[in-house]
Amino acid sequence: MKQKEKLWNSNYVKVWCANFMIFFSFMIVTPLLPLYLSETYQADKDTIGLVLSGYTLTALLARPFSGYLVDSFSRRVVLLTCYFLFFAMFAGYLIAGTMTLFAIVRTAHGAPMGSVTVANSTSAIDVLPSSRRAEGIGYYGLSNNLATSIAPSVGLLIYDSIHDYDIIFIISLCAAGIGLLINATVHFPAKEIVPNKEPVSFDRFFLLKGWSEGLVMSAIGLSYGVLSTYLAIYGKEKLGMTTGTGAWFAVLCVGLMASRVIGACSLRKGKIVENVSHGLLISVCGYLLFALLENPIGYYGAAVIIGLGNGHVWPGMQTMFINLASSNQRGTANSTQLTCWDIGLGLGVVLGGLAIEHVGYASAFWMAFIVNAVGVCFYFIYVKRHFIRNRLR
Repeated sequence: MKQKEKLWNSNYVKVWCANFMIFFSFMIVTPLLPLYLSETYQADKDTIGLVLSGYTLTALLARPFSGYLVDSFSRRVVLLTCYFLFFAMFAGYLIAGTMTLFAIVRTAHGAPMGSVTVANSTSAIDVLPSSRRAEGIGYYGLSNNLATSIAPSVGLLIYDSIHDYDIIFIISLCAAGIGLLINATVHFPAKEIVPNKEPVSFDRFFLLKGWSEGLVMSAIGLSYGVLSTYLAIYGKEKLGMTTGTGAWFAVLCVGLMASRVIGACSLRKGKIVENVSHGLLISVCGYLLFALLENPIGYYGAAVIIGLGNGHVWPGMQTMFINLASSNQRGTANSTQLTCWDIGLGLGVVLGGLAIEHVGYASAFWMAFIVNAVGVCFYFIYVKRHFIRNRLR
């Protein structure tokens, strides 16, 4: 009987921990930045939104190029370079003395953030045994979820205790530095860098075979963008809840982590399509519940259902992208998935804001559900068969 390959090998654990540090260092400051800009520079809401939105654009622009670099050059060199730039940018928050400089630093930080997430996730795939790759991708996402659920609460707790933003910026700098040091000890499998003599084409930056899967990612990203962006103000204005946002994301993360653990079993058996199918059906029910019930049951019930659904969808879809790509396009596959998600998320923020401003919250949330439902229908009508026909492994 063939012995099962070890999933939690030392290199995988290191990359997993480094990914935790990426999201912990980033998320510990993110919820405090609007307050920081308001208190330090007396910025109004429009200015705060403009300053903080810049990093999303640079992250989106950097992802396709980072996928190309990860596939074309030494994985170790690209990863450590991106991670160092991500780490160094936190020092910029400490030395930025004006709001203009802070806006430049924050916007510039999006590029290494977008790049390091692609490089680190691709490195995780490299150090995973091929027989347990899909399962490992599912567990890898737990590091994101865990950091995202812990870091904002830690940041807010520290701020409430000492009211010193510089201390929080220093903690984020140190956390990113620890992640960089961890990744510096990772031993990557030997990879021969073969110069690509073909002309550089669009397919080197975007996985063309994954276009239909990308549309589904954009659809679910748009839906999530609407809810996650306008959740706090909706809860305050419509439900009278002033402190429910943190609890909503905590409940969401519980659902995400639970479904990733459960879904890892089916991914281990190669049930990729089934995993995504179940996740999409679960999450669309969450968006329907949120749109239907304007009360705490709909509010928190949707969080756990969407979390359970997305926890199945993300690792399954990432495995789909990887399985559609050749071995020298893993970085491109990862960046394509993240780019499509970012596009949907950005559209959700813009369209959700317009809908709320002109026709109200209910219309915005029904729009989120309808777009999600269209994406689910497209998946079952076309994407499943497209993936099965075109998968390489």
